[in-house]
Amino acid sequence: MLPLPPKAQVFLQRVGPLYLGGRFQEAASGARFPVLNPATGEVLAQVARGGPEDVDRAVALARKALEGSWGRTTPDERGRLLYRLSELIEAHADALAALEALNVGKPYTEARTADIPLAAQHFRYFAGWTTKWSGEVLPVSFPGEHLAYTRREPVGVVGAITPWNFPLLIASWKLAPALAAGCAVVLKPSELTPLTALYLAELVEEAGFPKGTVSVIPGLGEEAGAALVAHPGVDKISFTGSVEVGKAILKKAVDSLKRVTLELGGKSPNILLEDADPKRVLKGVLFASFFNQGEVCAAGSRLFVPKAKLDATLELLVEEARRIRQGHPLDPRTQMGPLVSKEHMERVLGYIEKGKEEGAELLLGGERNPEAGPGFFVQPTLFLAEDQHTIAREEIFGPVLTVLPYEDLEEAVRRANATRYGLAAGVWGQDLRRALKVAHRLQAGTVWVNGYLLLDATSPWGGYKESGLGREMGRYALEHYTEVKSVWVNLG
Repeated sequence: MLPLPPKAQVFLQRVGPLYLGGRFQEAASGARFPVLNPATGEVLAQVARGGPEDVDRAVALARKALEGSWGRTTPDERGRLLYRLSELIEAHADALAALEALNVGKPYTEARTADIPLAAQHFRYFAGWTTKWSGEVLPVSFPGEHLAYTRREPVGVVGAITPWNFPLLIASWKLAPALAAGCAVVLKPSELTPLTALYLAELVEEAGFPKGTVSVIPGLGEEAGAALVAHPGVDKISFTGSVEVGKAILKKAVDSLKRVTLELGGKSPNILLEDADPKRVLKGVLFASFFNQGEVCAAGSRLFVPKAKLDATLELLVEEARRIRQGHPLDPRTQMGPLVSKEHMERVLGYIEKGKEEGAELLLGGERNPEAGPGFFVQPTLFLAEDQHTIAREEIFGPVLTVLPYEDLEEAVRRANATRYGLAAGVWGQDLRRALKVAHRLQAGTVWVNGYLLLDATSPWGGYKESGLGREMGRYALEHYTEVKSVWVNLG
């Protein structure tokens, strides 16, 4: 077992208050709620339960910052602050990774090599955009002599609502472009995993951002989250989470015509082409489905396999998946940790039972794994299924992979697209021309060829259909945090 880094130990002793406009303080109600370690079920911390009054004060402070010190910050100064924050994340990477592992249940090694470096990368990447995101002079043809140009102005106060599966990383997806554009942000992390968001608040403070520019309000979705969405002083909501909550946010935002971006669920297809070598792609296919315990919106949970290669592929999948080591997230040997909560574990197990009831063939797993620990562990699970089975249609958000045989490629593409989701997809094969043709036909915001879950701050992220609206990451994200103003000057 890895020892808990000293910075994480100290943080757990002091964590609790919310971060409101440059000050750590208790919620207006004085209430707190427990944050659990999913590997043991034990309480890690008691955290302030923010509510409508706290949101109201955070929005007022954000508006004041926009009209004052933050609004007067030059693009170069904004860039320096963002870059400084990226450096602080890297300096505290061990502590952040340990807290992410303890709070989410993901293996420390994954958090340390993926989540935390990518979070730092996002702030560093968008630091570079502060001095490069510009308007343009327009070649207008209106009679007379005129100067016409556009300005990119911050959309205003942003409410960022983040999920529990990648708490720090997805917070960086929202904070970095919003701050680069000059917006102020009120961040509402998931009540299940608020620890790294509160740690990030300390780093925001240390980096020197003006008071009120960023607030972090942990709390329940129906309290703090709902208050943020309904608040008349919030100009934009950026939400990552379930389709159902995303739709509810969109409906509520209509009242004030808030700008909204949504990154929602998925049921992503992963297609093995006929020339794919099952042995070569095996680890990538399992990674696509079981990374982060399968608690990934883009998990490649529908694996389409040519019937001619089905038996060989299933044998290899079962053999390799059986080797996956489950255990405590701080154990360096752990490859898969627990699910985030008891409630979520029961939901995943419910889907597994549904698969059995509907006639899907269980190949491996399918049960809770008490040998891994006293927490919320579910075995890596493999099914041979059909498209009509619930487990092949609905997002499970757990370590469940459904294998779906196909006769020909046209059929596979058609079936892969026959879903309300369109977040991501994967294609595996040696003939890149054929693989790219398939990639172009798949209805998904991101398609990976001979790889999966490849992410970078430069590459846009978002979904087709019910997987969302708008894009995170890359210059595309900046468009959602700015308004375009057209200015005309009569030179006659």
